[in-house]
Amino acid sequence: MKNLLSIIIPNRNEQFIQKTVDDLLSKAKGEVEVIVCLDGIWPDPMIKDNPRVKIIHHGTVHDSRGMRASINVGMRAAEGEYVMKADGHCMFDEGYDEKLKADCEDDWVVIPRRYRLDAERWKIVEDGRPPIDYMYVEYPFLKPFDQTQGLHGAEWRQRYYDRKDILIDDTPTMQGSCYFMKKSYWDELFPDGLDDKNYGSFTQEAQEISMAVWLSGGRVVVNKKTYYCHLHKGSKYGKGYGFSREQYKRHSEWKERGRVFCISKWLYTKEYKYDFGWFIDKKFPDMPNWPKDWRERIEIDKKKDYSTLKYENDYWLSNLKGQDLSGQLFNPENKETEICPH
Repeated sequence: MKNLLSIIIPNRNEQFIQKTVDDLLSKAKGEVEVIVCLDGIWPDPMIKDNPRVKIIHHGTVHDSRGMRASINVGMRAAEGEYVMKADGHCMFDEGYDEKLKADCEDDWVVIPRRYRLDAERWKIVEDGRPPIDYMYVEYPFLKPFDQTQGLHGAEWRQRYYDRKDILIDDTPTMQGSCYFMKKSYWDELFPDGLDDKNYGSFTQEAQEISMAVWLSGGRVVVNKKTYYCHLHKGSKYGKGYGFSREQYKRHSEWKERGRVFCISKWLYTKEYKYDFGWFIDKKFPDMPNWPKDWRERIEIDKKKDYSTLKYENDYWLSNLKGQDLSGQLFNPENKETEICPH
């Protein structure tokens, strides 16, 4: 439907889902529909009836489908010309929808400026820190044998100061808690939906999207003319997934599989218009933590990835015990692999 914005919210036991839905509806200036995809758990209390809200429930409490499947289901149900994914614990700017539409080309993914949310007071956290406009892609092997390493996104605060007067600007990647684009572009990039066969249900959503956009010739941009506020749950609110122990083990296993797959996929891909060398050397040559000799360093450092330890003493990854995922994924056909020398 022309000019309609479809907003997809993947949801599993979100404490602030009703506030988020109400905020999206009340702050919109144009036509919107909110599609809440419930992953195995019904909210209590239930989300209020509203003609602009669709509820999709799939999976069960102990056999949930996961975030990627929820996003994919929501995108298939979306009827709008534009789509936006949002977490279920976010507050939005007045007129966010029209402001995002005003600066969105056919091959752009647009990220509103991100503030931190005080969920109890439903307001912006004011603690002296600037908003988050830019995120860079981390060098994946900065810390040897550290499970937290990978092609993750990290706040690029210096770029915020250096480019604070540029209102629509390129950003290498994003957090994934809110992004906006034309529905036709989503369908072009992900005709079969986000990839849960290789990444699993949860991890590296932001990199799957942002790298596909950049390497295919599109742009990921931050729009500083509007904003949203995102709650960092931390220990106070927890994740609230309500998983059983076995579910947490499966969740941990697929986070690890997705982490390693993401590194291999984007470092070595030849499927797109551009390669990873172009992204690092030409598009964002000043990205933090990437040494000038990064190609050579990666071939040395990947031998010290956490996966090379084969999970011998990791309870949550005990289903992977004895496996070296890096060996399988960096060299899936047992051939020499090289980073494209763009």
